[in-house]
Amino acid sequence: MSKEAVDTAGAASRTGVTPSPADAGDAGYSKGLKARHVNMIAIGGAIGTGLFLGAGGRLHDAGPALAVAYLVCGAFAFFVVRALGELVLYRPSSGSFVSYAREFLGEKGAYVAGWMYFLNWSTTGIADITAIALYTHYWSFFTDIPQWVLALVALAVVLAVNLISVKIFGEMEFWFAIVKVATLVGFMLIGVFLLATRHDVGGHTPGPGLVMDHGGLLPHGMMPVVLVMQGVIFAYAALELVGVAAGETEEPEKVVPRAVNSIMWRVGVFYVGSVVLLALLLPGSAYSADQSPFVTVLSKIGVPAAGDVMNLVVLTAAMSSLNSGLYSTGRILRSMAMAGSAPRFTAKMNRSQVPYGGILLTCAVCVLGVVLNYLMPSQAFEIVLNVASLGIISTWVIIMICHLVFVRRAKEGLLTRPSFRLRGSPVTEIVTIAFLLAVLGLMWNDPEVGRKTLLLVPLIAVLLTAGWFGVRRRVTRTRNEELDSLTN
Repeated sequence: MSKEAVDTAGAASRTGVTPSPADAGDAGYSKGLKARHVNMIAIGGAIGTGLFLGAGGRLHDAGPALAVAYLVCGAFAFFVVRALGELVLYRPSSGSFVSYAREFLGEKGAYVAGWMYFLNWSTTGIADITAIALYTHYWSFFTDIPQWVLALVALAVVLAVNLISVKIFGEMEFWFAIVKVATLVGFMLIGVFLLATRHDVGGHTPGPGLVMDHGGLLPHGMMPVVLVMQGVIFAYAALELVGVAAGETEEPEKVVPRAVNSIMWRVGVFYVGSVVLLALLLPGSAYSADQSPFVTVLSKIGVPAAGDVMNLVVLTAAMSSLNSGLYSTGRILRSMAMAGSAPRFTAKMNRSQVPYGGILLTCAVCVLGVVLNYLMPSQAFEIVLNVASLGIISTWVIIMICHLVFVRRAKEGLLTRPSFRLRGSPVTEIVTIAFLLAVLGLMWNDPEVGRKTLLLVPLIAVLLTAGWFGVRRRVTRTRNEELDSLTN
């Protein structure tokens, strides 16, 4: 444990207040993120590759009822982030839910939480660089460049930017989010205009009649809607970034509640609203998995340049997601390394107070994604999307379990809950966990990708178990050293 962390715990004990367990991984960071950064990081987390690229294939498969899937999954995503927000106000930490898992579930819980989150973001990074390559192929100038080359270039650029400083990261995410929000608002205004004037879109007249003429809300039945749930969960996967970013802001008690509470209306406007508009403008069969649905619409209204502009924007969104993934895994891995459950080099920080070791490890896995883009360019996105879903679902389940234990300890008088709370405990947590596990189980009904992904679960369990036996002595030694430091 660092001197800073020990001093914090010691000061708390001298005042007679039950101290919150300090996380050695929190020491050494600059508080470079301001309120506007965290707010826009939260918005950016709700608008990413899952919407800009993933919605096209899901609309094709599930039809207009996809909007309901986004609404339902969005509600449960809000519960998860609200629970995390309460934990953040109890004790802000750059280790976020891994730090809370260590406190409430023990070192094994923190170990599983951290490595599953790493699995989520490293595979999400692969999805992002795949999306970037697909977006770039939209322009004929890049058509002859192999998909894997474009993916590698994107990874190199974002890595270079992420290593500069947290302030630069926050500033980039701020402007990335501004661009994404402005673009979505602009598209929705265009969509509403097309809908109100019943302007021809690719040979179709927009409106509710278009939906009814092409099979209604469920053109392919209920099962496709159910099967896309794990992809929809993936679309919300970056919302928990609020918890990580709170560790590098000066006033988390003011910033986090505002950011968390605004998530629901963002989900309603940006996700549900966009999907409803897309469904009213073109039939589901007009969309595809290899092109942004927004690009599809704008290209069909006779303004090719609009499609080019939108494609550039969604390319920016994918770069933003990749940037966020490197940021969050760097902090999570550093928290784990300081506890002994991740490689020592992931605890290292550069002169700009950036944990470059963890960032480089995530990039190393993303390089495997470049290989995947070389071997299977047409299936790369869907494969890694499903694997990433395993990581994010397990992360969210662990957050809710941590919150259950947190509330139980509060009822026992062992700690005090902040005024900003997740309501309805323990029912809210249990229902959310059940929903997430049900989504995971439903992947079995997709024999092409989902079932193969679930078959990876035993392999992941074996790797986690083997890894734990490899690090448990170091974890125990580190914990004993921390206890000795505190008692002395």
